[in-house]
Formats: sequence, C-alpha cells, structure tokens
Amino acid sequence: MYDVIVVGARCAGSPLAMLLARKGHRVLVVDRSTFPSDTVSTHYMHQVGVARLKAWGLLDKLVASGVTPIRRLNFSYTGITLRGFAEVEGIDEVYAPRRTVLDTLLVDAAREAGAEVIEGFTVTGLVREDGRVCGVKGNLADGPEQEFRAAFVVGADGRNSTVGDLVEAEYHTVRPASCFVYYSYYDGLDWEFHHWTGMDKQQFGAWPTNDDQHLVTVMRPLDRFAEFRTDVDANFQQVFDQILPEFGAQLRDNGKRAERLRSMRYPDNYYRRSTGPGWALVGDAGYHKDPFTGWGISDALVYTEVLAEQLHAGLSGERPIDEAAAEYERIRDERSLDTFNFTCMISELKAPPFYETVFRAAGASELGLTQFFRLIGGGLHGKEFFAPEHLDTLYTAAGTPAAERMYTADES
Repeated sequence: MYDVIVVGARCAGSPLAMLLARKGHRVLVVDRSTFPSDTVSTHYMHQVGVARLKAWGLLDKLVASGVTPIRRLNFSYTGITLRGFAEVEGIDEVYAPRRTVLDTLLVDAAREAGAEVIEGFTVTGLVREDGRVCGVKGNLADGPEQEFRAAFVVGADGRNSTVGDLVEAEYHTVRPASCFVYYSYYDGLDWEFHHWTGMDKQQFGAWPTNDDQHLVTVMRPLDRFAEFRTDVDANFQQVFDQILPEFGAQLRDNGKRAERLRSMRYPDNYYRRSTGPGWALVGDAGYHKDPFTGWGISDALVYTEVLAEQLHAGLSGERPIDEAAAEYERIRDERSLDTFNFTCMISELKAPPFYETVFRAAGASELGLTQFFRLIGGGLHGKEFFAPEHLDTLYTAAGTPAAERMYTADES
C-alpha cells in the first residue's frame, strides 16, 4: 500500500514522486518506458523551470551533463526582431537538455529521494473502491497482471494519458492545433538561440543542447503537411533559405545532421479535467499547448510542484485530499491561461496587428526588451505585460505616436 502512485516518470511524474518522497510519503512510480530513453520534445526550459531544478538541488547535475547554456535569445516575427535576455528568479542562463539526459536525471532523483520506480510497466486499468480510484493494474512486458494500491493515483503519462482515459476526464477550452514540426540534431553549428518567423507562415528555430549539438526545427501550418512530406529534406532546407539565406547557407555548408528528421503533429491545445475522487492529472496529461513557445517542460515542473504541495497537505491531514487536489487544478488553470492563450495565438505563425504593435514597441527600448524577455522567461505575467498602463510605459519609451498605440487585440 502506497500513499501515491504516479503513472509516468518523465518531467512531471518523477519530480512529483521526488517531492512527495522527500516529505516522507510512500510513492510508487511506473512507466512503460525504460531510462534513458528519448521522446519528442523541443527540450527548451524557461527560467522558471530552471529555477525549480535549482531549488530542488538538481541544477548542478544538469549543468554537469555538458548541456550548453543559453544566455541570449533572438526572436523575429515577420520583420520585428528582439534580442536579449532577462534574469528571472535569479536564473541568468537557461538550457535545452536532451530528454535522454533530463528525464534520466529526474528518475534518478526520485529513486534517491526514496520513491520506488518500476520501469517497463504498462498500466492497463485502475482499481476502484466506493467510487474512488485506489490503485493501478498492469504488467511488465508479457508478465502476469499486477495490482498496486494507494491512497491517491496521479496520471503524469502525457498527451494520450491512460489514466485520463480510464477516468473519462473531459476536455475543455480546446483550441485547434495550427502547426506541424520537423526537427533533428546537428553538429557543426555555432548559433545562439534563434526563433525566426518569415512570410508565408513558416518558421525556423535553433538552439544548443547536449554534446555540442543544436536542435534545429521548422514549423509550417498543418494544411502544408502533405506537401512538405513529399520531400522533407529539401523542404526543411528551403525554410531556412527563404527566411534567412545566410542561415540557410550555414546549415547547408557547415551543419551535419546527426539523426533522422522527426515530425511532431500535436493534437489540439486543451485543458482536461484534472482531479476527481482519488486521482489527478499533471503535465501534458491535463494541460497541453503547441510547442511553439516551449513551455511544456517548464509548466510541467512548475505545476508539479503545486500538486506536490497540495497532495502533501491532503496526506498529512491538513485538509481532505480531494479538496487539496482540486485546489491544484484551480491554481494551474488560473495561472497558465495567459500562456495558453498566447501560445495558441502565436503558433498560427502570423501575429495580429495588436501584437505586432506591442512587439515593435518592446524592441525599440531597453525597458521594452527587458520586460519582453521577463514575459518570455516567466517572470512577468501576461496580464501585467499587456495591461494598458504597462503598454503605455513601453509605448512612451519607444516613442510610439498616440495614434499608433493599440491596447487590446480587439483593435486588430
């Protein structure tokens, strides 16, 4: 009998197990994968995500993996370019680690904290009593079915969450997906972080990761997927050639692709009901958005910490555990909505006039750049950044004429 069973051991499940085990709770983590193993990802971690690793005593281990630090960001949206970085929560550099590195580090941390981890275990069902989830059923490879019981079960098992499906968790706030992604890893490049969006709704990104390699990616609208697939290599290169020819030349002449090109066609952006009697969902299992803004890992770490705090309150008797879990969902939904909405908008690869006006003003002054990169790093809430009084400050610093100032997307 465990206090908590966590299904899924990557960047939401293992930190949850680690935090609860450090509080003295008996935790079991199961995952159908074994580690180290890879998974599709943009790898990028924002300052608030890195800050969680630092607070948990894990950042030094990540740095020791040799992942290249990122100290400047370069964004361009159809001719509006913003370059800079902002310290958030004491973090003055960020990272984009390979998931073989990050996920293994987190699994090891859960074990070191005292959680039991079973790799290669596939969950096939839930155990219920009196209307509550109280355990899981599953098996190792082709072995016999096993059953484990707990006071609470958490699904941290990603977008196609088995736990979410078994409890029939409803989707809500669903927004259609806009893009597809192709990416791979390249040797021979000496680039900073770049996120460059050009005409005809196409975008490329590149940032350093482990082993002196760069993750290099392109994004196009979903309706171009079939056409893109007819010649992936040529179309991948063409995006760079058309947006920024000098980068296209460097990719062609200096870049050496180390692995195959991988595609990501994500499902729609969504929230999913994430708590119920004896269960909760965390990470992409309960809240997913387009990879364009790179918030998947950081949000998983941030809201896993919130869930750990609430479950500890429930397990220690401070409040009923289902009530505590519901508070986690309320906090997550309230705090993440701005990021969710902004991601859904910007992933369409064409910013409406309101955002173009704001981004242009932000790029025209040191104050504007600092505030923009605080927003990007999680140090400034969207409601604060886009508040009319704050926009007036940016417009004034940029010298934007009053007739050109915009304050809401409705003005677009």
